[in-house]
Amino acid sequence: MTEDWRVETVGVVRALIVAAAPGVTEEAKWRKASNPDGVPTFTLGGLICTVETYKDKVKVTFAKGASLPDPAGVFNASLDAGTRRAVDIRAEETVDADAFSALIRAAVELNQK
Repeated sequence: MTEDWRVETVGVVRALIVAAAPGVTEEAKWRKASNPDGVPTFTLGGLICTVETYKDKVKVTFAKGASLPDPAGVFNASLDAGTRRAVDIRAEETVDADAFSALIRAAVELNQK
């Protein structure tokens, strides 16, 4: 990943996840030649989400997003998927920290069931 707005956005997302889910584990998975750094995954009692970077966005995919309450409407991608939901963040956008953190906490709670 090149040093640009995506690095900063991933840092913000990572900080929100760590703050909302004390004890969360971050691992890089699915390393390959085209993505030697791999995909950051966050787990606590099961997979919470992955964070991927693309040319035009940072995508945070919640493994069980379809089962999570989203009253603030943070999810804006993969809305028709059966299990997952995602948040696409583009260069000019910011993350609603409170609503995003609520999704993280809900994902952790769902993993505990």
